[in-house]
Amino acid sequence: MRITFIGAGNMASALIGGLLANGHQASAIRAIDPSEEQRRRIAAQFGVACHSDFADSGDGDVVVLAVKPQAIAQVVRPLAGRVDDRLVISVAAGIRATDLSRWLGGHRRIVRCMPNTPALIGMGVTGLAALPGLSDADRQSARAILEAVGSVVWVDEESLLDAVTSVSGSGPAYVFYFMEQLELAGRAVGLSPEQSRALTLATFRGAAELAIRSDEPLSVLRERVTSKGGTTAAALAVLGEGPIAEAIGRGVAAACRRSKELGDEFGSDPASDSGA
Repeated sequence: MRITFIGAGNMASALIGGLLANGHQASAIRAIDPSEEQRRRIAAQFGVACHSDFADSGDGDVVVLAVKPQAIAQVVRPLAGRVDDRLVISVAAGIRATDLSRWLGGHRRIVRCMPNTPALIGMGVTGLAALPGLSDADRQSARAILEAVGSVVWVDEESLLDAVTSVSGSGPAYVFYFMEQLELAGRAVGLSPEQSRALTLATFRGAAELAIRSDEPLSVLRERVTSKGGTTAAALAVLGEGPIAEAIGRGVAAACRRSKELGDEFGSDPASDSGA
């Protein structure tokens, strides 16, 4: 595949690095960015061709939109009629494929993706949704690109990407917050900052890997650590007394609602929609 990235920020860097690590040729990748500093960085780091304008990108098979959602409308509208019949993959958070299609003059070969920040180290997970009618070949192309930075999960309806955003897109922040509190609690019971941090990080890494390798439900894994009358049971009894479980549910629901709101906000285009 010949891939053109529009936007050369962190996510584009992660995807380009992942593709190269998986055997993709640098000569088949181009990056477009208005920032000369970004172009120089990408060219030096990965050896790919960089341009300031899409017109200089040449022919290609796939266009990856890696632009901040606040700016994507002004970036995408000028591409109407210029992406030809290429597959367009968007990693812009909150920007709906239907809005992209409208800005691109009715273009339909579009996949919208919601990666998360662990993609920066090749351990991300990405939710994907396609406009109706997308071919299996295009789905495979999108999967191959996003799997370069981790695993992928397809959803049948684009609206479910709001739920994906609330679970995995925002999810690393939830995990970091719990880790932060556990580390602080370790200090409070006498551990040094270094000891508490090391124990916290290793515990989360090991528990996550154990869950990944197991076919058991998470509830079963939790129960296996919890001996009746033991230390874990004492801790969970206290945690269960507070609204933690409910708070997690409310937090994910709030993130899902906000994702929908941002889609409405960033996808609005009053001037275009009014015919002006």
